[in-house]
Amino acid sequence: MPVTRNQEKQGTTAKPTSAHTRGRKNKQQPEHEPTAGEKHATEHDEGAEPAEKRQKAEPHQKVYKTGVIERGHICFFYRPRVQHAEAHSLEDVRNFHMLLIPRAPEFASAAEKAEKSTGLKDKADPEAAEEAEMKVLESGADAIPAKAPVDQSKEKYRLITIGKKHLPDPEKIGARGGSRKEIFWSTVTAIGENLEDLRSGLGPKTYETKTRGTRHEEASRLTGRGAYAIVNVEAPVPSKRETHFGYHLSHPPPEEMGDVQSELGITTAASFILQVKNPLAPATGPQQIHSKGAEYPDWLMTSVFGTAAEGEESQSRGREEYGLRFASCETPELLDYAQAELLMIAKSAGEEGLEESLGEGRGEALHKTEEEESKESIDSIFSELGSAAEKFPAEPLEGEWI
Repeated sequence: MPVTRNQEKQGTTAKPTSAHTRGRKNKQQPEHEPTAGEKHATEHDEGAEPAEKRQKAEPHQKVYKTGVIERGHICFFYRPRVQHAEAHSLEDVRNFHMLLIPRAPEFASAAEKAEKSTGLKDKADPEAAEEAEMKVLESGADAIPAKAPVDQSKEKYRLITIGKKHLPDPEKIGARGGSRKEIFWSTVTAIGENLEDLRSGLGPKTYETKTRGTRHEEASRLTGRGAYAIVNVEAPVPSKRETHFGYHLSHPPPEEMGDVQSELGITTAASFILQVKNPLAPATGPQQIHSKGAEYPDWLMTSVFGTAAEGEESQSRGREEYGLRFASCETPELLDYAQAELLMIAKSAGEEGLEESLGEGRGEALHKTEEEESKESIDSIFSELGSAAEKFPAEPLEGEWI
């Protein structure tokens, strides 16, 4: 089992390096809000490092994989504010969540079915095998997730809470003006292997408080469902690395998008640049000061952020003692730790923008697949989430606040 920084702190392993210790102290110092170019500036600093530092990082370069590093199905939820039976605008929303359910590529599922069709090991039905091979050759096939199993709850998931309660708008300029796009914080608030656990996470809640007595929260509302892909683009040098996160909805279809989707910033198709914050880096705003950050194992801290490994005197990437402040999502494992802090930088909206962002026919493939899945009933969409979806109202998925 990987050793985390928290385990080090409790004395179960060797003491943290001086770089780790200084990083913890600095974390409580609030700084400026991040800009779209902040991470790039940090990594450009890396380009000016001495040759020995670059050599230190070489053994860890393999962690960065180009192309599709993950695909799956995505759902968007909002929860009304405490003691509100319904929400009628963004002001009535307490939390906005993005649920990611990673899945194998569809062509892998097709190949498995072809082999099972004969009942003989390593011997597939010729026609089914040929169909599976054709799927592999289709443009953008690596971005298409296998179909969601019906009424099967044991699936890996991540629940990500979006700051400002809506997605960043690719058409809107950020607060700092210029050419910078909107940037929002998001946090991995829950991870699990069974969708049934979402019943407690997204379902209704009633609890007692010392000052206000009994408090009640209504169940979360499903407002969008579709497919997503995470792509690492080719980069000649580490400072040029980017992770693109794109999605395309199947539900609601474009003609049924309503006020709910509009206010939450949900469009039929969109893409974002995804960055991961080094948990040892100082807080960049009031909301981060009270967050403990993800407890990444040492190999991720060293490989991705360049934090000094045990026995090393200095970091291998970046100019700060803790390594890079932000990094691209070099591996999806960075998203598998609770309290991981992410930056979502608006990239593009619409199907053309999605294709431009994901590349190699992936945006077009997602459009084709989700257009076909949009013919499925809302009941079938709820069945994908198992019994956790029993109390989700259907109206928001049809564009209506409730």
